[in-house]
Amino acid sequence: MDPTRLPDGLAPWAVRASDSRGRLHAEPGGGARSPFQRDRDRIIHATAFRRLQYKTQVFVYHEGDHFRTRLTHSLEVAQIARSVARELALDEDLAEALALAHDLGHPPFGHAGEDALDAAMKPYGGFDHNAQSLKAVTLLETRYAGFDGLNLTWETLEGLAKHNGPLRRPSPYIVEYDRLHPLDLTTHASAEAQVAALADDIAYNNHDLDDGVKAGLFTLEEAATLPLVKTAFEDAKRQHPTLPKDRATSEVVRRVINAMVNDVVAETRRRIAALKPASAADIRAHDRPVVAFSDAMMEANNELRAFLFQRMYRHWRVNRTTQKCKRALQVLFSLLHGEPRLLPPWWQEKAGDPGSQAAARAVCDYLAGMTDRYALEEHKRLTDPTIPG
Repeated sequence: MDPTRLPDGLAPWAVRASDSRGRLHAEPGGGARSPFQRDRDRIIHATAFRRLQYKTQVFVYHEGDHFRTRLTHSLEVAQIARSVARELALDEDLAEALALAHDLGHPPFGHAGEDALDAAMKPYGGFDHNAQSLKAVTLLETRYAGFDGLNLTWETLEGLAKHNGPLRRPSPYIVEYDRLHPLDLTTHASAEAQVAALADDIAYNNHDLDDGVKAGLFTLEEAATLPLVKTAFEDAKRQHPTLPKDRATSEVVRRVINAMVNDVVAETRRRIAALKPASAADIRAHDRPVVAFSDAMMEANNELRAFLFQRMYRHWRVNRTTQKCKRALQVLFSLLHGEPRLLPPWWQEKAGDPGSQAAARAVCDYLAGMTDRYALEEHKRLTDPTIPG
């Protein structure tokens, strides 16, 4: 038997469903499903999760059927998170639930939408998609008779709030929710949440590498000037010298993902061996994450991110779309904040007086929940007199 695993198959420092701090609203047990399996299932059935299908990763939905969306990104993050959690003897269901939920708060149009809402909400505390994800699962989802939100376990909510580390200056909604249901914001999250965060980085950079080549923003050979990609590129060419270009890209990306995953597992094991944690509490109390890249892989990942920033996220074609999308959200926010009676009835009740803080928050929640497609249609309805409202 693996000495790092207890009889239940998990490491001593893994989160255990049997030790869960429970839910804000008490519920009967889930039968054969663990609390974290129930969390995962509730997330998958949530309206906010379905909307991710038509939310931008980099390319707006109409720019191509094969580019990643927030939904396919979340599924790829979940696959990587589950694989890493299994290798490290952590709770796979908790890691998967966090991976599936981590982008539920993203507005339409990707980071362009987030920038637009953050600027519009600056007088009211700004906008942060991590806080909006927490808000989606604790308030905005309206599926259950006994409570707002999904009533997820404390461990899932904690991981959503601080999967990127302790929160020294939390967003207004996280502060508000923490008063009701304390999430220990000043400590690190569980190892499972840290796995989900690293899986996000791995999936994000690699599928953007894949999509960038397929969109013609740069070539695979140009990306192969980066040491990490070069190693994968040369290995793929050596094993398959006559491989067509489209398959070559996929072969390179899968090798880069594999290298990153192996590095995370090895570095995490090294940190665990040094820390010798006896429980999940020791992971949370540690002064730095235990799930991490090695220094060498962190440098390689940063080089890849910098390459993508210059060659993809700031490409002139992407810039054009970004500016148009930001402008659309800015116009929508201005119109609806100034005249909340333009909102659907349910949102009007939340908004209150024109120009108020309550109106700003209601409009922000309304816009953040939109898909790219719905936001563009709403913009037309509110700005084009020839289109019925």
